[in-house]
Amino acid sequence: ALFWFLPGASPAAVLGTNKLASIAGTTVAVVRFATRVRIHWGAALPAAGAAFVLSFIGARTVSVIPPGVIKPLVLALLVAVAVFTWLRKDFGRVHAPRREGIKGKLLAAGLGGAIGFYDGFFGPGTGTFLLFLFIRFFGWDFLRAAAATKVVNWATNFAALMYFGYSGAILFAVALPMAVFNI
Repeated sequence: ALFWFLPGASPAAVLGTNKLASIAGTTVAVVRFATRVRIHWGAALPAAGAAFVLSFIGARTVSVIPPGVIKPLVLALLVAVAVFTWLRKDFGRVHAPRREGIKGKLLAAGLGGAIGFYDGFFGPGTGTFLLFLFIRFFGWDFLRAAAATKVVNWATNFAALMYFGYSGAILFAVALPMAVFNI
């Protein structure tokens, strides 16, 4: 929507504007989840750390590669996730954790890094993709997966926001009202 409503803005400015709005809502969500849901920090923190680093790299990459290249793929992935959710109505209902320990941390870091790069580079669907990955690979229910997803998504938003802010690629007149409404 921002690409459409801000046709004269650079892709980096559009994405930087979106990141400022996104981190506002994500910050509130992390705080609310942390006070109400047991977050699996053993997986969330390695995923967030890797996501932070690779999100920053993804944000840098977006200034070189036009995001229009990836838009059709994202739409296809979002449709696939919707169809999968509709067909697997029990997906994420049961909380049966698996993959604890060092293997779980490494898997979380790998998933977080991949999603982090994608989020820094483009972004739409990041939370949904990560939510499904946590449910699929860690056996968490939707609520616990959503809580961990918010932690990782905050890290990706912060890293990309650092890059876009440093580069001057944020349209504050658009981003600040969006941030308020996102909260």
